[in-house]
Amino acid sequence: MPELLTHSSSIILLSLKQAHFHIFYYFPTDDDKNITKHILGIPTFSSHAEHRKHILIHTAAVFRDFSRKGFTEGMSGHISVRDPEFPEYIWMNPLGKHFGLMTAGDLICLDVKTGKVVGGNKTRCANAAGFLIHSEIHKARPDVHAVCHAHTNAGRAWATFGKGLEMLSQDICYLYDSIAVYNSYGGIVFAEEEGRNIAKSLGSKNKTAILLNHGLLSVGSTVDEAGFLFGLLDRGCAIQLQVEAACAGNPALKKQVVSDEEAAYNFKMASEPNILYAEAQPDLEFEFAMAGEGTIEKGVETMRIDEEFR
Repeated sequence: MPELLTHSSSIILLSLKQAHFHIFYYFPTDDDKNITKHILGIPTFSSHAEHRKHILIHTAAVFRDFSRKGFTEGMSGHISVRDPEFPEYIWMNPLGKHFGLMTAGDLICLDVKTGKVVGGNKTRCANAAGFLIHSEIHKARPDVHAVCHAHTNAGRAWATFGKGLEMLSQDICYLYDSIAVYNSYGGIVFAEEEGRNIAKSLGSKNKTAILLNHGLLSVGSTVDEAGFLFGLLDRGCAIQLQVEAACAGNPALKKQVVSDEEAAYNFKMASEPNILYAEAQPDLEFEFAMAGEGTIEKGVETMRIDEEFR
């Protein structure tokens, strides 16, 4: 039986049906039969090859979404996603490829333990600093299938304080009790130890991290989830900065922070992998539409693990 969660005037019904996780939002009225919204959650696939294509296409779309949101800074920033067939391998972006131009065929497949290229695009090199961070997180957290890291303006500004975020809005409660703070800046990451330290600070349950003097990081069970949570964290940093500035300018203003009880409830309602996957889809659909048919998908048919590493 599906789990029924109720709050206020809305009812959220979660159910499994036809190999998809379906999310039904009911808004009761005198005739609620006519008001039903249907959203698909994480899809399933008949083969690893089809699953891989989906993951790589959506990873490229998340990069383009990051570009549109201004999450670029030279060659900094990276996203990794675990291969669905070989969990010891991860797919990452090549060094120096602009997020806004990313396609599925640009991605490189790396052995998470050695960094050896085992498939995908071989025309560009991988980002060494990115691999050292992401590989340690993937090794430490088997539940994590995707990791996002970038140097955003709001993220870097708030990261100078070495503090987490207050639950100032309903939306940021999606990250209630799941924002880590890494308070030891170790310079540009070119050593495994710094990557391990970041992974350790993330812990066993946190979904995001604020890295002192560095940037932001998010993880997820899908690249869609990780990408959505990264944007949510960045917007949370921007809102926190704005609120702090407003309070500093007018001491009469008093923050009203969401209580732990309500924040925990909101987290339970919304921070579920299928719901977070669905949350990401509007922005990704926009990227597919803006790029044009076949653009983001370009090269996906050639993306495979080399035979010698299978």
